Amino acid sequence: MDFVEAVYRFSASFPTDERFGLTAQLRRAAVSIPSNIAEGAARRSRREYMNFLSIARGSLSEADTQIKIATRLRFAEEPAALRELVDRLFAKLTALLAKLDEAERSSP
Repeated sequence: MDFVEAVYRFSASFPTDERFGLTAQLRRAAVSIPSNIAEGAARRSRREYMNFLSIARGSLSEADTQIKIATRLRFAEEPAALRELVDRLFAKLTALLAKLDEAERSSP
């Protein structure tokens, strides 16, 4: 949720003509992350949860790429705090997926 807020603040200064382009795409990718985590947590199986976590991680990678594009196009300068959120969130998702995968493999 912190990442979504940071993305909305970051993209608020994008040019108006990007409202339906990169701004919307970046915000959708960011919102997709906690949405997929929540949906996966509500599922009945560990395997389904892992699938939704994987989708969330993919959305994070998509958002990260879009942040880099926006920075290269000079729509905004990437705050260090946003980069830290990307890195920390990616690490947490990867660690959680690894832990769940290990539990899946060791269960009867």
